[in-house]
Parts: sequence; structure tokens; C-alpha cells
Amino acid sequence: MTGDTIAFSGSVIDRADAVRSDPAKLAALTNWRARLLRLDGLAPMIAPDGGLEWGTLADADPAADLVFLGLDPDGRAAFVAVDPKLVGVGNTAPPDPRLWQVMGMLSPPDLAVYGAAKALVDWHARHGFCARCGHGTTLAKGGWQRDCTNPACKAKHFPRTDPVTIMTVEHDGRLLLGRQPRFPPRRYSALAGFVEPGETVEEAVAREISEEAGVVVRDVRYVASQPWPFPSSLMIACHAFADNDAITIDTTELDDARWFTREQVVAAMRGDEDAAFVAPPPFAVAHHLLRWWLNQ
Repeated sequence: MTGDTIAFSGSVIDRADAVRSDPAKLAALTNWRARLLRLDGLAPMIAPDGGLEWGTLADADPAADLVFLGLDPDGRAAFVAVDPKLVGVGNTAPPDPRLWQVMGMLSPPDLAVYGAAKALVDWHARHGFCARCGHGTTLAKGGWQRDCTNPACKAKHFPRTDPVTIMTVEHDGRLLLGRQPRFPPRRYSALAGFVEPGETVEEAVAREISEEAGVVVRDVRYVASQPWPFPSSLMIACHAFADNDAITIDTTELDDARWFTREQVVAAMRGDEDAAFVAPPPFAVAHHLLRWWLNQ
């Protein structure tokens, strides 16, 4: 993979598991020095200097749960509040284009801090009830756990991360890319799909490519990964090879899928107006996957 930082990675926050596992240590850090990450719902608030906006714990809604993000480089505790208006709602929709404009102002470390905070707040907002018995749950371990309040159940729930494979497929020096109905005009990207129970990453890659494009692949190779907080995925970028270039598109998943030459990928990554397609944006791991392929 290239040396470029992948969006939502590279946080400077120490998650400090030893602190969040110890109520006394956590309470000792919940003081005037602690910082509160300011959010507008689930969107980041931008400070005058262009970074994330931070306040103090006094800025939190008294009714809000506080989630301990960890310790900043100065050793101060960093928190984020779960907006009570979000509880029971959350947001599982793809990111709004306007949100990307706001996030585009952030440095990579700030974007990583925001990504973790957004995923945690969204999870808490959507998991107020026990999946085992239906009773209410309460925040625990500094916000990295929710416990069932039913004495007969006492189930413990943890923030989930859903693995998603995202992959390029190569045949005779060309790449297979596709487009979903929600994509902007002319945009093509790597195909992707959730890893299902009982699958390896390699099996998920092969199944998704077969289902969406009718192409059989081999020699699946891991390339990189990206946390994707919309709402809580881990994108696992892979590359595979095909022995046949015949495509059968699943139109319930894709608008189109086709093979692109190296020259066409180069032009798209350059942003040429007459390129055969519009490349995925730089914040997407698919962009890094295409760049990785070009650099091989």
C-alpha cells in the first residue's frame, strides 16, 4: 500500500483500556481538564482554526451519556456526549455529500478521532435495549460497553464492527469496476459486500464478485483496511484475478460493471475531464486500492 494515510485512521487518542476498565481511574479524569468533542448531531463541529471543536464537560447536556474516547497527547481525558435527541434514532444512511465537505476540512488525525466518536455515538443511540431480553441497557466501561439492566439477564453488549470486503479484480491488465445506483454520474468504484457468517475474507470476495458481476476469481490478496463509521464498518480492501472476462451484472446491486485499462484508470485518477469514468474520492479506500494497483 502507498504511504498515504487512509481516511479515519491514524488517531492520536490513546484508547486507554486500563482507564476505561477502572471506574475509579475514569472518575479521577472526569474533571475540569477533560475535553468534550463538540458534535452537531452526528456531524463534526469545526473550530476557527479548521480543526475539531473541543469544549469542556460543562458543555454537555446533563441528560447525555458521556463516552470516554481516551487520553489526548497531553494526557487529558477526551469525551463525546450522546445527544439525547439521537437516542432510538441514530443514522445508518450513507454520508451526506455536505458532510464530506465539512470533514474535508479536517486533518487526518482529527478525521480519525471524529470517525471513532461518530461510530460510538451512533451505536449508543441505536442500542438502548438488550438484544437478548428487550430490557433497557446502560452505558458501561466508559462507553465501550452497554449492560442489560434486567437482573435475570445481565447481558453485556459491545460496539459492533461489520467487516466489508471491497475489491478490485484484474484480467489481462484491466480492472473490473462497477457503479451503484446511488453513485454520482460516471463514478465507478471497486465492488464491495459484507462478509457473511461462516466466511473467510477470501470466500466473501469470491462470492460477492460472482454474485454482482458473474466473474469467478482466484488468488485473493489483502491490500489494506479502513474503519468506515457509516455506521460501523471495517472496509477490507483486496485484489483478485479472473481467468475469464465475461460479465453478468446483478441489476439489483449494480447499474453497470465493466473492465477498464490501465490507461483509463490513470486518466480517471488524474481527474481528466475526458476520462472513461470518475474515480472514487480520496477519502474512500477504493481510491487507495486503485492507486496501489497502478503502483504495482
